[in-house]
Amino acid sequence: MADKKKRILITGAAGFIGSHICDGILKSTDWDIVVVDRLDYASNGFNRLRDSKAFDDKRVTIYTWDLCLPISENLAKEIGHIDYVLHMAASTHVDDSIANPVPFIRNNIDNTLTMLEYSRAIKPERFVLFSTDEVYSTAPDGVDYKEGDRFNPGNPYSASKAAAECICMAYANTYKVPITILNTMNVLGERQHPQKYLPKIINHILDGKMLEIHSNPEKTKAGRRYYIHARNVADAVMFILNNTTETLHPIDASKGKFNIVGEKEMDNLELARLVEKAVKKYAGDQYSLRYELVDYQSQRPGHDFRYSLSGEKLRKLGWVPPKTIEEGVDKIVGWSLNKENIRWLGRTDIKPNGK
Repeated sequence: MADKKKRILITGAAGFIGSHICDGILKSTDWDIVVVDRLDYASNGFNRLRDSKAFDDKRVTIYTWDLCLPISENLAKEIGHIDYVLHMAASTHVDDSIANPVPFIRNNIDNTLTMLEYSRAIKPERFVLFSTDEVYSTAPDGVDYKEGDRFNPGNPYSASKAAAECICMAYANTYKVPITILNTMNVLGERQHPQKYLPKIINHILDGKMLEIHSNPEKTKAGRRYYIHARNVADAVMFILNNTTETLHPIDASKGKFNIVGEKEMDNLELARLVEKAVKKYAGDQYSLRYELVDYQSQRPGHDFRYSLSGEKLRKLGWVPPKTIEEGVDKIVGWSLNKENIRWLGRTDIKPNGK
């Protein structure tokens, strides 16, 4: 008998990374997807899902629900059988978390509790929490945090994600919910919110504006990251679901956790230079990057200079990012500057104000 088709529930799937993961699942499997999303500012309605060339309404069922509230009995019945729960719904903007921490933290903790309680009841094969490199805070030069290393969150956003991870650990230990936690680095891709770094770079170049780049207090070095394309993240998620069975362990803190990391480290100015190169390629040599290094750490405590995770665990299992960061940035910029897609930059034309 053929294996029964899998059904995966993805929270926050109308958002940036979630929509790319839906794309990856639709293209690489025959699975059915259940989306639960409250459609706040980050989701842009269903537009990201609609924009996907792979979208299939026969395989994707969408429910609008605020996950700070428990999943109702009737909604659970409508959703039906679920094999995997991928919990991605979260508020993610660090500046917003610093400016207004209480609702931000409550949202990220409460929606995790909702999905854990739901999973206690339905008993999926696996509950997967999507977390962040930021739970570890600033990484000194030469340090790449490994799965299971200590937390030291530096801002309310990272604290909310660390808290969600700890609650997952408690549910794994106490209630035996089979939980896997994924920590990823800074994610780039098409259809990203204009407030995020890469689309902001594109807009500043097109408008001739000065780009502020996060630096050290001396303003001599830009902050550093392992940037990764959302399609590479989607590929890693599918690799983990299809090739591993690890869930959280009460003794070994590294088990059941996987870091999803880009292929190389680069600083924020290097990324801006890559974007500039692509903008010139697709829009013309008249566009140039204007920038200044800004000491955000002193002005706004909680902005970490360097994040770094070790990708060794997944590499040893055989996963490597399918595309390089250079290929990813080139494709993102080319796609974004296409007249059909320019709206995702929050504009109607390449030229300032459409002029």
